[in-house]
Amino acid sequence: MKELWKKIERQQFSPLYLLYGTEDYLIQETKQKLLAHALLPAELDFNYASYDLEETPVEAAIEDAETFPFMGERRLVMVHHPYFLTAEKPKQKVEHDLGKLEAYIKEPAPYSIFVLIAPYEKLDERKKLTKLLKKQAAIGQAGKLKDRDLTEWIVSQAGGNGHRIGKETAEMLAALTGNNLNILANEINKLSLFAGDEKEITPRMVKTLTARSLEQNVFELVEKVVGRRIDQALRIYYDLLKQNEEPIKILAILAGQFRLLYQTKELARRGYGQQQIASYLKVHPYRVKLAAGHAKKFSEEELNRVMMYLAEADYQMKTSGLKKEMVIEMFLFRLKGD
Repeated sequence: MKELWKKIERQQFSPLYLLYGTEDYLIQETKQKLLAHALLPAELDFNYASYDLEETPVEAAIEDAETFPFMGERRLVMVHHPYFLTAEKPKQKVEHDLGKLEAYIKEPAPYSIFVLIAPYEKLDERKKLTKLLKKQAAIGQAGKLKDRDLTEWIVSQAGGNGHRIGKETAEMLAALTGNNLNILANEINKLSLFAGDEKEITPRMVKTLTARSLEQNVFELVEKVVGRRIDQALRIYYDLLKQNEEPIKILAILAGQFRLLYQTKELARRGYGQQQIASYLKVHPYRVKLAAGHAKKFSEEELNRVMMYLAEADYQMKTSGLKKEMVIEMFLFRLKGD
């Protein structure tokens, strides 16, 4: 996306764009850059249009793009949900003249910017239209950022706000909130506002101010279990229930966290370093760092027993008829008794 953004900022526009992927923040950022650099504010009412192809035929958008701009140099037409580029079935049946779209892609209007926005993880590469677009359009792939890119993005965002954030602090922030860029951007803005005249966003600020994801709350629950502070673990669990979190989801994440401890301990025993473990397990390095510290507090036998308890809890939750909330309570009380 960086190169695409640089060209847009230099007003080196393509007549066709294809933006696809599930990272909404990157798509929205690209749309805003096109709006800011392709049209003057006074032109928006006359030369900007947006269409949803789940409701409107594509030929209506093409007709708009083929209309000469009014009181400006160019038109900007954004076209959302081109589901016919995927293998997905449409929510509502709208008849599209895809032959007309194919003809337009081959010869787009030179005075218009036509943007197809496909918020899908994958496009169907077998389809003729997809192949043609990949060949003719400027492509912006809005996929989830990998760990290293995510850390760099956090550092860059904080820098844009006039603040520094160290690599480890950025990794901590990513581990606490997950990799949703919209959530991360809000958290970075909040941290920058709190830091004020202080130039550095510190780990303490991140720990104090960052809104935790469900996964992180469960990770804190695991931390209490590791420290054999089961009463505090139960308090976190009851707070999660008050927030209407589903017990079956909590149990699944809890099992995932203990599985990570078990795998980290086993891979470390085989001689793997933390970066290698993170790469092998496809998890954030910061999570592996914490898991490695926690895993040292359990013997292999203890971790095996915890995994057995979790498997039994999962079976009980799905078959026993017991209240799901009680199943996790019973699991935590069993750990207290060990």
